[in-house]
Amino acid sequence: MPAARDDLVAPGTPDEVEITDQPRKPVFDPTVGIPLETDFPRDRANEPPHRLVVIGDSLSQGFQSGAVYNTDVSFPAIIATELGWFDHYEYPRYGGPGGLPLNIEYLLRDLERRYGDAVNWWEAPGAIFHARRLMDEIEDYWERGPGSDAPTTGTIHDLAVYGWDLRDALERTAASCRDALEKPKDDPIKQLVQNDSARAALRVYPSARDRAHDTLFAAAERLGEDTNDGKADRGIETLVIFLGANNALQAVTELRVTWSEDNGFRDLRKKGAYTVWRPSHFRQELDEVVAAVRRVPARHVIWCTVPHVTVVPVARGVGGKLGPGSRYFPYYTRPWIDPERFDPGKDPCITGAQARAVDSTIDQYNEDIARAVADARQGNLEGDDGRGRDWYLLDTAGLLDRLAARRYIEDPDARPSWWSPYPLPPALASLKPPPDSRFLTSNGEGGRERGGLFSLDGVHPTTIGYGLIAQEMVNIMRRAGVVFRHIDGAPRRDPVTVDFDRLIRRDSLALKPPQNLSPGLKTLGWADEALDAIKRALRVTA
Repeated sequence: MPAARDDLVAPGTPDEVEITDQPRKPVFDPTVGIPLETDFPRDRANEPPHRLVVIGDSLSQGFQSGAVYNTDVSFPAIIATELGWFDHYEYPRYGGPGGLPLNIEYLLRDLERRYGDAVNWWEAPGAIFHARRLMDEIEDYWERGPGSDAPTTGTIHDLAVYGWDLRDALERTAASCRDALEKPKDDPIKQLVQNDSARAALRVYPSARDRAHDTLFAAAERLGEDTNDGKADRGIETLVIFLGANNALQAVTELRVTWSEDNGFRDLRKKGAYTVWRPSHFRQELDEVVAAVRRVPARHVIWCTVPHVTVVPVARGVGGKLGPGSRYFPYYTRPWIDPERFDPGKDPCITGAQARAVDSTIDQYNEDIARAVADARQGNLEGDDGRGRDWYLLDTAGLLDRLAARRYIEDPDARPSWWSPYPLPPALASLKPPPDSRFLTSNGEGGRERGGLFSLDGVHPTTIGYGLIAQEMVNIMRRAGVVFRHIDGAPRRDPVTVDFDRLIRRDSLALKPPQNLSPGLKTLGWADEALDAIKRALRVTA
């Protein structure tokens, strides 16, 4: 329910933000309670040529630990594997030393091989020098080496680019990304890949000359027009839209709340100054996204809500909860800052009231996304003439809230009436300790002390974390009638479950994270250096 603004509002919060003292109740029914009165004609015997297409950002691209690298275990790739369709699934590849722009795990494991699980004070100068030399090699690979030339590609199925928000997806093209590339400078101090997001995007957008001005939606539309010579009713079976996190994520990656403005939120050159979009600005851009999605020929469309970015462990609450039953801490700062020595006058932070404003804004985003799905299912979108569309909602905000360790799991008094803990799949629940949403740390004995659902950047999931998203998608796709197949092509019976044992084997952080992952590494400055790369990657400018 809305709360009195004088009690909970942070200074500078726009009046249109509906500050609430309770979180939005998630919509766990993917049909949003609306059965389809009409449906598209479809021939179930003829599956579309493109069984899964995703339009999204870093969460769909498979970004983790500060880099896009293991794209073969992104959540779309996991779903494609379970569909029995992975051999046909096209996705971008990022090689080199740990991917793009800076793989924190790659850096820490290299230091671990050289210096063990702790760097002694007399080894610190050499470790710093080695880390910088490694970062220089990464920079050279992408700016001047083999990674500087994007491979020639057709239209792929994972149409996702890290850092992209709604406006980026609506406007950016291969041509604009090429134009954004500057002549790289070999900076001996800031050894970070220049224009890294544009370089990553050029491996996603189709590279043909006549496709240079396609947006992500135009690329998907072309896939939808490919119907196997008319043997299928449309070219895409399931289209997933997972956008919007970057319209609020910078509030926690930069620990700065700067609201979007009327004269800049649509401008690719100006919008990088904002960290949170006002609800009205988000709504205007969402309307454009909905119109673009309507033009894509797809049997089913799954829309994802925006996760509450204040839950991710890159911003750690300090100082004890604001009061009994409160979701919020007085301040949010970096997880490697000692809470006993935290100084709000010196350390980077946002306040609990600002975190509440960001969450309340995201709740308004998600109400608009859910409303768009409801309108589509009722046939109320412009031009639909009452003909319902087979659209679904995946409330990823609710999924993350049910996994929120410090917000709800450790504080029963803060739990809203609708909340219940998310049941981990047996393979994950049996891990010691079971993975949770806290910042990942090692135990110094070869294993994991805590965390496990978020990678080392504190923002993006680990491989098993992506598996949870994939499982929720699979559940919705089965409800829509999508057929999952065994390797031999035979249909799988329900329940169709993600192979988490395989994902655990692929997840290098689940069982044995870098053992030098400890607060002591702050003396090397690795955390701030790595976070600077992440902040640059997630704040795209023209």
